[in-house]
Amino acid sequence: MISANNVTYRVGKKALFEDVNIKFTEGNCYGLIGANGAGKSTFLKILSGSLETTKGDIVITPGQRLSVLEQDHFKYDEYPVMDVVIMGNARLYEIMKEKDAIYAKEDFTDEDGIRASELEGEFAEMDGWEAESNAAQLLNGLGIATDLHYSTMKDLNGSEKVKVLLAKALFGNPDILLLDEPTNHLDLDAIAWLEEFLINFENTVIVVSHDRYFLNKVCTQIADIDYGKIQLYAGNYDFWYESSQLLVKQMKEANKKKEEKIKELQEFISRFSANASKSKQATSRKRALEKIELDEIKPSSRKYPYIDFRPDREIGNEVLTVEHLTKTVNGVKVLDDISFILNREDKVAFVGGNELAKTTLFQILMGEMEPDAGTYKWGVTTSQAYFPKDPTSEFDNDYTIADWLMSYSPVDDITYVRGFLGRMLFAGEDGVKKVKVLSGGEKVRCLLSKMMISGANCLILDEPTNHLDMESITALNNGLIKFPGVALFACHDHQFVETTANRIMEILPNGTLIDMNWQERELYTMRMQKLQTMKHRNHKFLKGHANMPFYFYSLMYSRSLLNEAF
Repeated sequence: MISANNVTYRVGKKALFEDVNIKFTEGNCYGLIGANGAGKSTFLKILSGSLETTKGDIVITPGQRLSVLEQDHFKYDEYPVMDVVIMGNARLYEIMKEKDAIYAKEDFTDEDGIRASELEGEFAEMDGWEAESNAAQLLNGLGIATDLHYSTMKDLNGSEKVKVLLAKALFGNPDILLLDEPTNHLDLDAIAWLEEFLINFENTVIVVSHDRYFLNKVCTQIADIDYGKIQLYAGNYDFWYESSQLLVKQMKEANKKKEEKIKELQEFISRFSANASKSKQATSRKRALEKIELDEIKPSSRKYPYIDFRPDREIGNEVLTVEHLTKTVNGVKVLDDISFILNREDKVAFVGGNELAKTTLFQILMGEMEPDAGTYKWGVTTSQAYFPKDPTSEFDNDYTIADWLMSYSPVDDITYVRGFLGRMLFAGEDGVKKVKVLSGGEKVRCLLSKMMISGANCLILDEPTNHLDMESITALNNGLIKFPGVALFACHDHQFVETTANRIMEILPNGTLIDMNWQERELYTMRMQKLQTMKHRNHKFLKGHANMPFYFYSLMYSRSLLNEAF
């Protein structure tokens, strides 16, 4: 168990948290939610002990071990992958290294023998002999190939480093697990494995995530941060959302009835206060009127950006034709003879475990990279706007936000530009902030402002929901749903894909493409429904995944494997 007792945390004169009292108990998974800047990550740091409270204290049950998902992806670059995972249990790793140092001595003494014996006993008690096997199991579950387990961290790519750090946090069955955005940069296979792991995890979990589907799957409680307080709600994210909306509705209805009663009493008092026979009744109603208090309905501090992509030109019938596109990156063929044609109403979600393949395809379509073979052709009526996965180069300058966006604006008017910034919650003095010091979420909102101001009728978005809070994800989700043009996107947010895409394209590990239109998707959906009511539900390819969204199947299993189930 871990609890916060009268915790206050101030940044300058502003109190980010004020007298917070909350208890997190064993067997529950808590989803920590709140508006952007509400202090979710800060509160996790307070719980972990990496930030000191201004007032109050954090209490952990004596003897319990706390584990945290670290965010510094380069911290362990000089260490082997297996060592990094085992570091998740600091004491166990310390024992292993001390043992190795003792046994490596040339002049082994009696004292060394006694110490080695003590360490071996503690090592066995901590299940040390199974440490490498347990670590390997975590790495394999997250999709780190066995041949990488003893590689150095610096030899891994960014996504693989994230998975190793996540395995480190999960290692050794910690009593308290703190996870800040654990699904960022994970492929859908890894997310599915993590969901199952946390569902079966019996200790305390506190997680910050902007993936609504993920929170719905794993959370038993929701901790909502608003106005410097934290309120606990039973159930998952959807239950919290529905119940909070219902509560506000009920309070409004109650207030409406109270207002009607107040009006009725006021009318009686004004009519009969001068009438002697009615004066007592009027006085009585005055007292009743004084006792009626309206419930204070405090609006949420959450702010929703306004995302509305309006094309300057209606798109024609010819949108995009891709023929036999092939590309090899670092000796690996990531795209192999890919062909497809887009229609004027297509919104395509690209799925698949190979993140590089999707990014490479988008870069080719935007002219940032040349294919090894094949061609692509945009229609003459199309205009494109691109959201890159890594926008670092966009913000490596000394521009203010307003100046940066002005450089992309078709209208040379600062008022016009500030209107777009205001939609994305950059109000007042925020416009003069330097782009190089912006947070990840702020940079994403800047890029979305750039896409809106472009007036493009074809949007390409590579993981746009990374770093966004739920309010911004919801706004982007709604903006793309009503967008009258063509969209191509890669995204790990299940709900985002399910509600936006009308076409699914999967890039398989060998670089080939499976293109599923709605007819095929409906057919496969019918098959999935059939599987849920038949013995095939326990088929080796589908076991444990019967309740996943449809497109998840298209990612995890090829068309041939699905057909094999029948």
